[in-house]
Amino acid sequence: MAGGSKFNDEEMITDINITPFVDVALVLLIIFMVTATYIVAQSIPVDLPEAGTGEDVVTTFAVTMTKDGAVYLDGTKIDEATLKKKIRLARSENDDVRIIIAADKTVEHGSVVHIIDLVRKEGVSKFAINIDAEESK
Repeated sequence: MAGGSKFNDEEMITDINITPFVDVALVLLIIFMVTATYIVAQSIPVDLPEAGTGEDVVTTFAVTMTKDGAVYLDGTKIDEATLKKKIRLARSENDDVRIIIAADKTVEHGSVVHIIDLVRKEGVSKFAINIDAEESK
């Protein structure tokens, strides 16, 4: 056969070219890295107190108190009445509601106790105070 190709038309292609797959994966990685920095930058800045006996907790809600007195629920600014409604709604769906309370270390103790009292009045007995883990010296 003069001028014929070295492959027959009847042969199956068994090689997989993964170059396009690697290209797509790298582009997705770059997009993830860029967007992750924006997500972290939009978090609520709170200077948490340090403690050496912290532990990880599975949470349903995250209540954050900033030094200017604002209260946030899962990153959204909220008032006490709406906080109560959200907790009641969550308790109606699941009795095992857990709340993490993160308060700036300059927030008055009475304000933190007020939020704890509000949470307990709504029937949530499982709550924790968020801290920054103290580094070993």
